[in-house]
Amino acid sequence: MSRYILGIETSCDETAASVVADGRKVISNVIYTQIPTHTLYGGVVPEIASREHVLKINQVIKKAMEDAKLDWSDLDAIAVTYGPGLVGPLLIGVSTAKALAYAKGIPLVGVNHIEGHICANYLYERGGQDEVGVAPPYMCLVASGGHSHIVRVDDFTKYTIIGRTHDDAAGEAFDKVARAIGLGYPGGPKVDKLAREGNPDAIDFPRASVGDSPYDFSFSGIKSAVLNYLNGAEMKGEEVNKADVAASFQQAVIDVLADHTVQAAIDHGMKTVALAGGVAANSLLRETMKERAELKGISFHCPELIYCTDNGAMIASAGYFEYEEGRRADLYLNAVPNLKIGER
Repeated sequence: MSRYILGIETSCDETAASVVADGRKVISNVIYTQIPTHTLYGGVVPEIASREHVLKINQVIKKAMEDAKLDWSDLDAIAVTYGPGLVGPLLIGVSTAKALAYAKGIPLVGVNHIEGHICANYLYERGGQDEVGVAPPYMCLVASGGHSHIVRVDDFTKYTIIGRTHDDAAGEAFDKVARAIGLGYPGGPKVDKLAREGNPDAIDFPRASVGDSPYDFSFSGIKSAVLNYLNGAEMKGEEVNKADVAASFQQAVIDVLADHTVQAAIDHGMKTVALAGGVAANSLLRETMKERAELKGISFHCPELIYCTDNGAMIASAGYFEYEEGRRADLYLNAVPNLKIGER
């Protein structure tokens, strides 16, 4: 008999809810994105994001339950992101989930947002082919606007951080470079699109390594290199080919992400590498990771594009595996904006 988990996600600027069966089969998936609102300001404004979540969360949850064609009594648990993320938006989701759990008498499970992104690799849609997909152990690159980690996934709820960024996250670097070359917000998809028109070898931007930490990242240097290049061209009155800048920058970042992850998999004896997080939607990263992993005899897996960005299905999946481990949250569950991977 299947277990049905309702997942609620409000850590940033997506209000999302989803029902997932047995941690893998997506029964419904509803996402309300605030991107058009925040584009006006060049980035996410936390206070506005919180108000938008308040306005939309009940509608999104109602639609997810209607699409799933389930009654509240059919749910085994409600899973909710409680960190990391923006504290205001997190509180909206946590408060709503606690109220529903109390009112409906349904167990509550708190989920780490980053672990949710990793669990996106287990999802497939109702009506699609019933695939088992990836399963632990494997090495996972988690790359988003706020996080860049290489995580060894030993089991469905057991994670070890192997590498991390020492400064900017990959997604953060994409956003800042996009702003510098006039692409606006959100930067990642716009850089990806423009880079297809450019030459990735046109500009030799640095591939940074971090001392004796072979799996760690540092992206502040390449961000500064791009800014210096743009400023230098402006001072000399030279015209800048923005497509070449985007392609060269993107190639430099992805070379480091892919090489460090594949090397970590080799060194730790992993036969599979996976992607997770918003940057996992980047077309070149997906292609490069697949190519370099398979060159070393390592299989590659990445989520469907809809499950790379923030969504409720990944939270429901992570919540299912937490539920199976016997973990429950009480009504004192609170938002933890700086929650780390593996913390409980």
